[in-house]
Amino acid sequence: MAARYGDSLLILGISFASAWVCEGISWLLIYRTSTYKSLRSTIDRTSKKLESMKSNTPTIAATKKSKAKKMDRLEIGLKESSRDLSFSKFKSGGVVAVVLVIVFGLLSSLFEGKAVAKLPFVPLNLVQTLSHRGVPGDDPTDCSMVFLYTLCSLSIRSNLQKFLGFSPPRGAAAAGMFPVPLDTKGK
Repeated sequence: MAARYGDSLLILGISFASAWVCEGISWLLIYRTSTYKSLRSTIDRTSKKLESMKSNTPTIAATKKSKAKKMDRLEIGLKESSRDLSFSKFKSGGVVAVVLVIVFGLLSSLFEGKAVAKLPFVPLNLVQTLSHRGVPGDDPTDCSMVFLYTLCSLSIRSNLQKFLGFSPPRGAAAAGMFPVPLDTKGK
């Protein structure tokens, strides 16, 4: 039982380390460049202008029409800037993917066929096929390295990006492929 805690902590530690390495690579290739900084400031400025225009409602029909045109132009500019920002992030994606594949291969060879954690519940069938993948035995609460590493990596990397200030600008999420509505009521 004590070995499982050690294995789980080792996987957690490797997940932290790989997240830091990936964010370091992203910083070197993306976040410190002037292109990224200018695109990010453009997205922030445009989204603030768009948000303020949406909150102010004109009463005259002529101003409504001109305001709608200006808002359309701002939305188009925001989408273009977000697309350019996504493209600038794309170049480090390959390097980060190679690092993660190497780490995943290393962990797979170390923990092949070994339960690294014990789940405190019996997962649903779909989750169970992921959590019990490659682990011998019939105990559905045994957790494989693949499941634990995936959960750790997803949660750690996104929180690390927020902590370091590398999360995408608020306006970029609204102008992406699947637009997310901005919450203007809470402000």
